[in-house]
Amino acid sequence: MTSTTARRLQARISSRGGRVTRQRIVVAEALAASRRAMSAQELYERLRARGVHLGLATVYRALEAELKDGMASRLERPGHVSAYVACDPSHHHHVVCDRCQRVEAVAGEVIDPALAAGPPAHDFLGDHGAREA
Repeated sequence: MTSTTARRLQARISSRGGRVTRQRIVVAEALAASRRAMSAQELYERLRARGVHLGLATVYRALEAELKDGMASRLERPGHVSAYVACDPSHHHHVVCDRCQRVEAVAGEVIDPALAAGPPAHDFLGDHGAREA
């Protein structure tokens, strides 16, 4: 990530009253760059492969802080495994590919009317009922 991205993340963390640490920035950058839903273990392994040496517990703490500050969302995978996705500050929903775990954010004003309309008139199905308002 660029230093501009790091500065933007630092500003987001501090604007929400969060403590800005190198570890939080590293984890936030890696999660945002992945554009995938990633478990803490997957993120830890990705960081290690890039030569970043953080403990697994540190990755979990950074992800929990991101959740608290609204910078990430937690999704549940089969087997009750938590996966995390980076979030923009605007109201949105996530569309996640079941095969590759790629994540796309969809603006709330785009998808909320469709969700409120009831069962879809197409072949796509939601795999869980979690909705955040």
